[in-house]
Amino acid sequence: MKLIERTTYLSEMLELADTPDIKVITGVRRSGKSKLMEALAQEIVERQPDANIIHINYNLTDFESIMEYRSMEAYVEERYAPNRQNYLFIDEVQMCASFEKAINSLHAREKYSIFITGSNAFLQSSDLATLFVGRTYEIPVYPFSFAEYLEYFPSRNIYDSLTAYISDGGMAGSYLYRTEDQKRRYINSEVLNALVVRDIVSKYKLRNEQLLHALIDYLMDNVGNLTSIRSIADTLESSRMKADHKTIGKYVDALCKAFAFYRFRRYDVRGKRYLRSEDKYYLVDQSFRFARLGTKNMDYGRVLENIVAMELLRRGYEVYVGVLYKKEIDFVAIKQGEKLYIQVANNISEEKTFEREVSPLLAIKDAFPKMLIARTYQPEYQHEGIRIVDAAEWLSNPIPQKE
Repeated sequence: MKLIERTTYLSEMLELADTPDIKVITGVRRSGKSKLMEALAQEIVERQPDANIIHINYNLTDFESIMEYRSMEAYVEERYAPNRQNYLFIDEVQMCASFEKAINSLHAREKYSIFITGSNAFLQSSDLATLFVGRTYEIPVYPFSFAEYLEYFPSRNIYDSLTAYISDGGMAGSYLYRTEDQKRRYINSEVLNALVVRDIVSKYKLRNEQLLHALIDYLMDNVGNLTSIRSIADTLESSRMKADHKTIGKYVDALCKAFAFYRFRRYDVRGKRYLRSEDKYYLVDQSFRFARLGTKNMDYGRVLENIVAMELLRRGYEVYVGVLYKKEIDFVAIKQGEKLYIQVANNISEEKTFEREVSPLLAIKDAFPKMLIARTYQPEYQHEGIRIVDAAEWLSNPIPQKE
């Protein structure tokens, strides 16, 4: 498989390498967590030839004898090298019974720089403080961004590449398959079904797998639409699924904890407060939707909105859905106290569409920057203080200048 250097992640991990925290690499299945850890280990060896690397990969049968926390800790301690910098890397840590006991003990010894990855259902952001009594630092990893996709397929121009990326998505494992049918089968069987069956159902002991699949289809079909748990339950019940709102809430929460979907809350721009009644849900990667639903009810504007939503998370923004009077702003992105207002559209060539998209931005009276991202196929320009930016150009810049 062709590999690219995911420099943004690797740089962050190298900066953290000598900190005392337990570094936890999280993300959806097949997003490249294990490959990143391998790359980090190799980079450390090149920079520090005398470093001692202890690497346990529970995907390999080599480590079947240490799938219990005492034996795992003993294995690590036997390989400790005094007077050297010791790095401990553990892949699929949840396969070791009571792994948190060993990790906490090794961390307390203050002899190792620890990096771990694991199933997204077992290493969730909300559970890290409970699992590990020591300090943890979470490193979220996402599927390939558009910029990484361009690096993987460098021969294409960015506009054609974005068209391909909209359907291909960022699950790099699917790039090895030649036909669309093969790619979809890979996403469905190796990623999505594994995520549902092996992770979510087993972790939460969910009784109604059929309901979970119906819920996934519903959320995929309604990406970017405001919705509530009660409305989802009502819709599924109308299709003869037993779906009370408490069960739906539990299942949606499980999907978000497993990094399959991301919940975006609403933000009242005028009142500067967060709203609770309805949320939007975005897929971790748009390829899931194509693999599962094909082009059913295809709305390329919504798919592009999904891509921008995930890109904002990659770039470190806290992201909300904006509400101003009765107008909706696709995203209010916040970082270090600065706000950025964003509208997303696939095609703004018609004047009516353009006016509809810029209208909510023009209604905002504060001085924070405003941007409309669309497939314009032309250089950036301004409209009454709003930046009009081509989607492919914006997405292709992995480390943008000030937005």
